Amino acid sequence: MARSESERLHEALGDVIMTVHHVGSTSIPGIMAKPIIDLLPEVRDLGSLDLSMPRVESLGYDCLGEFGLSGRRYCRRDDPITRKRAYQLHFYAHGSPEIDRHLAFPDYLRAHRAIAEEYQAEKIRAATLHPDNTHEYNDAKNDWIKRVERDALRCGKPIADRFDDVTLGSKPEELLPVITRSGASPPAWRRPVEL
Repeated sequence: MARSESERLHEALGDVIMTVHHVGSTSIPGIMAKPIIDLLPEVRDLGSLDLSMPRVESLGYDCLGEFGLSGRRYCRRDDPITRKRAYQLHFYAHGSPEIDRHLAFPDYLRAHRAIAEEYQAEKIRAATLHPDNTHEYNDAKNDWIKRVERDALRCGKPIADRFDDVTLGSKPEELLPVITRSGASPPAWRRPVEL
């Protein structure tokens, strides 16, 4: 699912988009996750992206601008049959420090299975406390996430062997957290898969 949606984004945006990263809980094999795919498209610059937003909207996305985070462009798309959220896009311009922050957390959990299991327990705890309120659910796990995110960022760059730490039996989209087109030049440690 992440790969096919990334391909759709590449087709719609052309060379505005450099790389698409699969982030969020669905990018961490073996833990429970809501069935929402979070993607972080890295673009050459936000001005070009802003001019191209009608192309993103033509894919069925609602585009909400920064939506509370400076330097981000947020879009969401619901499944047309279930009407439930299916995809969330968090666009950032190449070079934004937010990109490394978003990549460090799932990379760290993929590299540290025990911490990934702690995260799953934290998600269950937050969902038990706030089963009907997404905002309170997110707030309840925020301190834990920020603490682990700091640890992940202290480790330096995201792990070089991100694909080697994926558990056997993972779905193909879990094996492809980074998807790019030829010609893009993300840092080598992101190990993109060429389309």
